[in-house]
Amino acid sequence: MLNALQVLTTVVVGVMVGVEFSVAFVINPILNALPEDSAIRGRAHGGRMLGAVMPVWYITSLVLVAAWAVAGRQHHDTGLVITSGALLALSVVMSVLLLVPINNRGKTWTPENRPADWKQQQNRWDRLHYVRVAVIIAAFTLLVTALTA
Repeated sequence: MLNALQVLTTVVVGVMVGVEFSVAFVINPILNALPEDSAIRGRAHGGRMLGAVMPVWYITSLVLVAAWAVAGRQHHDTGLVITSGALLALSVVMSVLLLVPINNRGKTWTPENRPADWKQQQNRWDRLHYVRVAVIIAAFTLLVTALTA
């Protein structure tokens, strides 16, 4: 049972990392290369779509890691799993406090109603997202290390 939980957790967190990595290094650069009107519309749509899915994914990942830590508490790799969980918790806190407020504004923007500082807000979100991606990659790396230890 523990092995199934470990694999499920690793896959769920790994796919989440892949999506967030793709947003940072593939999707947003593509959108940023489009004309401003298209870029704003694309990022607003992405913010609405991923804004609905990612909170569930982040919380599910955190719950799975916590379950792994509890179920595997007798194993020598539990410290890695707990540290991974702490990093995922940090990513949730970062999201709620820093990224979600910007995303909530951005997902309503159109070329007609965008604020004067929309590019600065978009760039701030991108910078914070890079940090969040680094945090969840570290969490995923710890899970993989625990899985193979």
